[in-house]
Order: sequence, then structure tokens, then C-alpha cells
Amino acid sequence: MDPKISNNLNRETEDAVYFFTPPYYRLDNFSAHQINIWGRTFPTAEHAFQWKKFSSAQPEVAEKIFAAGSPYAGKRIADENKDKIPPAWFDERVEVMEELLKAKAEQHEDVRRKLKETGNRLIVENSPTDDFWGIGPGGKGKNMVGKIWMKIRGKL
Repeated sequence: MDPKISNNLNRETEDAVYFFTPPYYRLDNFSAHQINIWGRTFPTAEHAFQWKKFSSAQPEVAEKIFAAGSPYAGKRIADENKDKIPPAWFDERVEVMEELLKAKAEQHEDVRRKLKETGNRLIVENSPTDDFWGIGPGGKGKNMVGKIWMKIRGKL
């Protein structure tokens, strides 16, 4: 985790669970939970997500991401190749993320348990930088990861 990021990113209220690092780290794509999906075993959901961006159009980039030593390294490889992301990816990414998070919950009891612990509260990916998957620096982002987790929780 970036040391410049405040510890206030994780908090609970009666109405919501805000997560970015422990104790809700299990819900983070960077958590050390292997994911078996698409005929492969990925070290993390982040590896799988970044790999999927390039798997069809740029398989050599996808393989570098797959082999990356950490989810941060895989994300960095993806970011360095963002000009090679197929335009259709942006229409598919939410569906792919849902598929990944569902697989993560199905494959890991501790993830399901932590998800259930959120009760009926709002789940917020309290990312200080990402306003699509999280709420971003202004707190007004789309929170797509949080919305997907709540959808999955509703089906548990």
C-alpha cells in the first residue's frame, strides 16, 4: 500500500462499510486469493482482470501480466500498455469484474464470510485514486466494485 494513503480509508458506520485495506482486504482485488477462471489459475483477481484486458488482442502483454510477481506489478504492466487495450474492453469490463469477484467469493470461504459480515450495509471501495471502480479522490465516484460486491452478497 502506498504510504501516502491515509489509514482512514477503512471505516464502518451503521450504514456502510468503507474498504481499501485491512480489515476488509479480502474484498480487494489485490488480496492474496488465487482465482481459477478461464482455464487458468491466477495469483490474484487483479492479475486476472488485467490479463483479461489483453488476452485476445495482445497475448504477449497478457502473459507478462500473468507472470508478474505481484498484483501491483501486473497493474503496472497493464498501465504501461494502456494504448493497446481493445476499445471493446470498456464495454466488457464491469461484466468481467463481476465474473471475477463471483469466482473469488465462490472459491474462498474467508471472502464469503467477510462479505456476509457487511450485513446489509453499503459496500464502498474507498479508493483515493479510482473514481470508476471506487469512489475516487472526491468521494463521488461510481463505486462499481462496491456495487458488484453488494450484488454478489445479495445472492449468498
